[in-house]
Amino acid sequence: MGTRDIKLGIYEHYKGGRVEVIALAYHSEALEEMVVYKTLYENRTHGKGSVWVRPLGMFTETVEVDGTKIQRFRFIDEEA
Repeated sequence: MGTRDIKLGIYEHYKGGRVEVIALAYHSEALEEMVVYKTLYENRTHGKGSVWVRPLGMFTETVEVDGTKIQRFRFIDEEA
């Protein structure tokens, strides 16, 4: 999967928090594809609207919860 395959917009983390993907980027040294997103929920340590980056492969991977594989982040909508 490449950056062309991910939409900007709202995603829900499998644990329940929502984020807004605001950009796609490349690591300056490794050239790894990265997802840039901000939180839409109040974070205990960083607050609502904090900006994060995660490798594309990790953002789009599946995780196992109670024996079921689900997406780590699920696309919800194109606008906040």
